[in-house]
Amino acid sequence: MVTRRDLILGSGAAIAGGTWLAPGTARAASAGIALPVDLDTERLITVTGAPTQARLVAMTFDDGPHPTYTPALLDILKARRVRATFYVIGRNVARYPDIVKRMVDEGHEIGNHTWQHPLLSGLGNTAVLRELDRTSEAVFRAVRRIPVTMRPPYGGLTGPQRAMIHKEREMPTVLWSVDPEDWRRPGSSVVADRIVDGARPGAIILSHDIHKPTVQAMPVALDGLIERGYRFATVSMILGARDWSKLRWRLPREAQAKI
Repeated sequence: MVTRRDLILGSGAAIAGGTWLAPGTARAASAGIALPVDLDTERLITVTGAPTQARLVAMTFDDGPHPTYTPALLDILKARRVRATFYVIGRNVARYPDIVKRMVDEGHEIGNHTWQHPLLSGLGNTAVLRELDRTSEAVFRAVRRIPVTMRPPYGGLTGPQRAMIHKEREMPTVLWSVDPEDWRRPGSSVVADRIVDGARPGAIILSHDIHKPTVQAMPVALDGLIERGYRFATVSMILGARDWSKLRWRLPREAQAKI
């Protein structure tokens, strides 16, 4: 298994080519997206928000990068100087590494959302780690950094699995405290209203950059949050950790040929 240490030292398997995971793909595995019912309370194993009274929120976007919608979203974020966290699907990263590079160049954080978006609660530990490791390596190939947090597709991860991932890969499972249910396609105005009305200090806001109405909702949603005095941080920053975009992962010279 490829660990974060292995990636830093240059170990890892080859990345296979992939295609962008289209909206709706693999969603038959689950009726929807929901928080687990067995949330543990130990900080940094499972995270749904940040313990802060500051008017600070983390915008998070799942399932990309999308070749059209993600660049449009990046333009919106850049215009407002908003930094976000993108929970990317590994095979989409392998197809669109330049978009991931742009994310990082503009100060955003990259999180791990698995290689092909399976329902992880139905998989064994080896398969779960394979999904994460393959994605971490794809991100490393694109930007020379690896994700330090993960988010399970559909929120589908058991308590023992979350503890295992934290132990084996040192990754907290980052869930959310605000779900505008944009994956149900309720319309951009509804998505924007739900984000603004649901925001609280320390909130982690879930959304998806593979849906056009979600991207269309962002100017109103972000401006609404700004008008209410909210500031924005990446997931690592809102949890009080280092600025992920400033990390520099270096490989020994002999290992660089492998990547």
